[in-house]
Amino acid sequence: MINNVEGLNTSALKTLEDTIEADIQRGDYDGVNIIVARHGRIGLQGSYGFAERETSRATQRGDVYRILSMSKAFTNTLAYRALGEGRLALSTRVVDVIPEFFGTDRFRAVRKDRINLGHLLTHRSGMPATPDPGLPAERFGVLADVIAALGSVDVVNDPGSNLNYAPSINHALIGEMVRRVYGYEHFRDLARDLVFDPLGMQDTAFGLPSGRTGRAVPLKVYVPEDGWLAPEDIECLNTHITEDAEMPWVGATSTVDDVFRFAELFRNRGAVDGEQLLAPAVIDAATTLQTGDLPNDLYAGIAAMRGWETPRGNFGLGFSLSGTGTAPSFFGPFTSPRTFGNYGAGSTLFWVDPARDLTFVFLSSGVMDEGENVARFQKISTLAVAAAL
Repeated sequence: MINNVEGLNTSALKTLEDTIEADIQRGDYDGVNIIVARHGRIGLQGSYGFAERETSRATQRGDVYRILSMSKAFTNTLAYRALGEGRLALSTRVVDVIPEFFGTDRFRAVRKDRINLGHLLTHRSGMPATPDPGLPAERFGVLADVIAALGSVDVVNDPGSNLNYAPSINHALIGEMVRRVYGYEHFRDLARDLVFDPLGMQDTAFGLPSGRTGRAVPLKVYVPEDGWLAPEDIECLNTHITEDAEMPWVGATSTVDDVFRFAELFRNRGAVDGEQLLAPAVIDAATTLQTGDLPNDLYAGIAAMRGWETPRGNFGLGFSLSGTGTAPSFFGPFTSPRTFGNYGAGSTLFWVDPARDLTFVFLSSGVMDEGENVARFQKISTLAVAAAL
């Protein structure tokens, strides 16, 4: 549905809507829930295509998505709260909170003791860039087992020396750090109490509560078998994101309306319903470039394979930023440089353009190859920002 909202071009929103429907008809992806809002007012909210193409199940507004790495945004928010409350500092080393992370061999783990929260949030920890946190997939959901396994995993680069997007390890560690400093038994309860409940995110959780399984969108992956990730590397999460699973890096489930509520928290600089949930100073740092000219090794490789210009990493503290230049990115080249957001493999994205006061949320079914996903979001993000008058 397109609404008349001051500052949004309804004709441009119709072009965006038509483009999404054409993409789905062509088979680029299966379905979408989208929100585009200006000054907090929704100009486009639409449900298109299929939640599951194979069964012709239509996309519904209340669909619950396994949002993959967008989960990291929720984990980051717990870290922002801990930073603003003095429970953690960017300089807090992982071993200060999780001493067993150092491992048992002081010679093999000699650099691990330097990894701190700032390294984790900016993807500069030097830990391996692997989707495997050290355990078989059927054990991913037991955070205590993941943390125990990481004690035997070594760094591959000096902490702080390079930027390589970490699919799993960094945020498993952040999740455990915040759990311990808040004294919670379960990470999922911490996220509920400190983020989801205060924001009214009633359909969001780490794990998939049994009462929402009927609305859950299955992960169906359309990537080459010989790609960096095979289909089963992602589709296995249909089974392993259970009600009790605690995966701070990939295990959250949510809806388009809840993600919009979450994005609006940051557009409003940490305030919700008159309460200051997050410190504005922390948000300012989180949405400011922290990684200089460093490229993101993972996405530099994707760019090289497609003959694209190498993009800068453009990370704040946890947030990916738009930055400047013409290299392809999720945000496209026309969002303002400090546009910030988070994404999930081949499927999900939200961003906030603070210069235009514009919020964008896009949750899709049908997980795309990541290079195709970057190209898709470059186009869709451009169409969304083009609607801002």
